[in-house]
Amino acid sequence: MKVRVIGAGYSGIYLGIRIPQRLRNVDFRIYERHESVGGTWWVNKYPGCACDIPAHSYQYSFNPNPHWSSFYAPQKEICSYLQDTAEKYGVLRYVKLSHSVESCQWDDERKKWILTVQRTDTKEKFEDEADVLISARGNLSDPAWPDIPGLKTFKGEMMHSALWNENYDFKNKRIGVIGNGSSAIQIVPNLQKVEGTQLSCFVRSKTWITNPFGDAVMEKLGLDPTKIEFTPEQRQEFANDPEKFLNFRRIIEVDGNISHPVSLRESEMQKGAIGLFSEAMRQRLAKKPEIAEFLIPAFGIGCRRNTPGPGYLEALVEDNVDFITDPIEAITESGVALKSGRSVPLDVLVCATGFNTSTAPPFPVYGRTGRSLESRFTPYPTAYLSLTVDSFPNFFMMLGPNAAIGAGSLTVILENQGDYIIKSIRKLQKEDYASMSIKPERIRDWDEYCHEYFKRTVYTDTCHSWYKSEGGLGERIVGLWPGSALHALEALRAPRWEDYDWESVEGNGPNKLRWLGNGWSITHSKGEGENELGGHPAWYIEPSFLDVPLAGRPEDDEKLKMRPFSH
Repeated sequence: MKVRVIGAGYSGIYLGIRIPQRLRNVDFRIYERHESVGGTWWVNKYPGCACDIPAHSYQYSFNPNPHWSSFYAPQKEICSYLQDTAEKYGVLRYVKLSHSVESCQWDDERKKWILTVQRTDTKEKFEDEADVLISARGNLSDPAWPDIPGLKTFKGEMMHSALWNENYDFKNKRIGVIGNGSSAIQIVPNLQKVEGTQLSCFVRSKTWITNPFGDAVMEKLGLDPTKIEFTPEQRQEFANDPEKFLNFRRIIEVDGNISHPVSLRESEMQKGAIGLFSEAMRQRLAKKPEIAEFLIPAFGIGCRRNTPGPGYLEALVEDNVDFITDPIEAITESGVALKSGRSVPLDVLVCATGFNTSTAPPFPVYGRTGRSLESRFTPYPTAYLSLTVDSFPNFFMMLGPNAAIGAGSLTVILENQGDYIIKSIRKLQKEDYASMSIKPERIRDWDEYCHEYFKRTVYTDTCHSWYKSEGGLGERIVGLWPGSALHALEALRAPRWEDYDWESVEGNGPNKLRWLGNGWSITHSKGEGENELGGHPAWYIEPSFLDVPLAGRPEDDEKLKMRPFSH
């Protein structure tokens, strides 16, 4: 069976580890358009680029890193972690770098995906085919430029936060920054410190700048929340004391997961957070209180993505920063023209305007009926459990629509998405199915469930957010999972095969149990040679395979109390 993955970031690397580990007889390949693995952490190189949640909650569960230098690890460290993980677990064997997928078409007669691929270095094009196609592109890979008249007429230096010019010298420059989302909040305090700069921050949206997510954790551990860098001694202690490091990680994970109620409108946690964060923002903006009056929102905390933004508010009140809320009329050759009539001359314009999220890939993907995925995602994207779409057989998405979470660990979500997909591939392969496709009625059920769930959350408050459809202005929440992170793990735990339509492999006769084979098991022999299948004739008594119940009252097993098996 041929399996093809598009993208080698967090999601693609995970699949590159687990598919070879858990499946056999798979022709496996990962196409990555860039020159290295790392995904968004290889692409985004702007100053201050870092994760905005505790780094110890933004790593693979099976490969924890005790050496993060900061609570909010910088881009280079995260990229190195991904590259090291890919090398450690042999993923690079399957990755084709500088290979850009240009189109994907389902051949319903042959039950295969036909891919057009281009090498970005030589421009050579070729076709490939797959029984199963997985998009692991994520949702932070397609830069969204602002829709402003005259943008292309600007004659100074212009860059997007995701297309950063690392060679540009910002010293003594007049810098314009459009946006106040996650990227801008990290960029501004770094550029503000550059010698001789004058920043003009063009802001149209209110936003909560929350206390750093790790503050409570650090206080519980007796650490100083104002010092987000870990000392070499602390990092070495984590490396030398696995139990202490595990307990540290437990506290972080618990803190993230129990904060889910803050997303519910009128919850006590939401009310308390509004009071706490409002006061904190006013204190940090005391030098220019007018900024606080504009910036502090009326909508609930979490309607837009919560961002801690260390140093952002402090930068806004500095003398070399101009906080501009007048709407932009147009971009000119020399700067920005405001609707108030004011002109702002600039040497460089930074568009920190985010990404096209929860959308179809930037290349055409055509399903069974010939309809494109882009068309299928109109008027808004939706996918069953965020993973798959009707009429697109054997096609899965990692971190597709409604996959992100408001609180908790995103990486454990993508791990469980990958596990779900691997279970699906195994069923296709083992039971002689040519295709599986989610039933249209299940898509409708999922869409209705999502819509009803979000009505009681702050995500539907009036705010501009990438969580929403129609470029952040729509009524549908398309970026977030309809529930907590722990809820997502349970939903993905055991696939409901009855939600899918199945097609058997043609030519295998009428007996649907043909997959039983010849009565033998591969575990009858150990196999010979590197690629020979085999097992062990007595595998079932090996300690690693045993599920030993607790004597007396098996149901009191602490492990089962942590995560009930019956659920």
